[in-house]
Amino acid sequence: MTAAATNSGKKGQQMRFDIKTAGPAIALILLCIIGYLLNPAFLSEGNLANLLTRSAFIGIIAIGATFVITAGGIDLSVGSMAAAIAGVMIIIMNSAVETFGGGVTTVLIGAGSSILLGLGAGWVNGILTTKGKIEAFIVTLGTMGIYRSLVTYFADGGTLSLDFAVRGTYRPIYYDSFIGLPIPVWVFAVVSVLGWLLLNRTAFGRYCTAIGSNEAVAVYSAIKVDRIKTMTYVIQGLCVSLATIIYVPRLGSASASTGVMWELEAIAAVIIGGTVLKGGYGRVGGTILGALILTTIGNILNFTDIISNYLNGTMQGLIIIIAVWLQRGDWGSARRKKT
Repeated sequence: MTAAATNSGKKGQQMRFDIKTAGPAIALILLCIIGYLLNPAFLSEGNLANLLTRSAFIGIIAIGATFVITAGGIDLSVGSMAAAIAGVMIIIMNSAVETFGGGVTTVLIGAGSSILLGLGAGWVNGILTTKGKIEAFIVTLGTMGIYRSLVTYFADGGTLSLDFAVRGTYRPIYYDSFIGLPIPVWVFAVVSVLGWLLLNRTAFGRYCTAIGSNEAVAVYSAIKVDRIKTMTYVIQGLCVSLATIIYVPRLGSASASTGVMWELEAIAAVIIGGTVLKGGYGRVGGTILGALILTTIGNILNFTDIISNYLNGTMQGLIIIIAVWLQRGDWGSARRKKT
């Protein structure tokens, strides 16, 4: 009887775990059904392509945020970072036109500068957090203001516009497709696969989880905590730069309003996907679903007048609060079981 009870208990725990893991996927399916019932055009090819493309930007950034949050950190600067990188990219490409013209070389120079800027910005956030011993919340809140003010300064309070010759060359990166899928979606897919492998199949991913679970124990386990945590912010910066590269050709401009609320969307996608905000557990697959869920909610709001589209930020904020509250309940029940 004892063995049978134990086995049934294990099966019950496994079932609960599976249901919890599948939660984001179930929610996405339900949202798609609701979207279709409200407006059959929701499942049109054009709308689905637009939904996936829009998800790509936030999804790529959110994958980087998954590493940061899994290791017990937070980055509030990603939206402002994207705006600053976009502004500098445009300035560099506009300057390169005089020498290289408006062709592929100029676009590659802009993309290269974006990657370097993203890596540098992430490294700064990581170093200030680890070596400077400043709370990640404070560091990234500060750099958020710095990056946003920089792009405003570069644009002289207005908008930085990409040279039309370059825009014609750069435009396909956002608007063209490959084997039926928009190019941003392919970039999102590649980043997702690499992110999943890095988090789940490498020592680096295990170290991120260990640090987020208990940093003191990780130190005693000879894990180079500062180096790993800094690398998570570098990965975040790289993801922001990749998202910016595929976002700039959409409008061909950058201003102080570029990337507004992206940090909220990225964090929401991570939390919805099941990554624990306190660190110690991360799910790249869940983050992907979280990004799709957020974009789907915004898309549905565009199709219906039930809730104003202007309340999209309100919906995202509520989702974060509810998701963290549910996580808190899970952690509380886990503690009670241990005691």
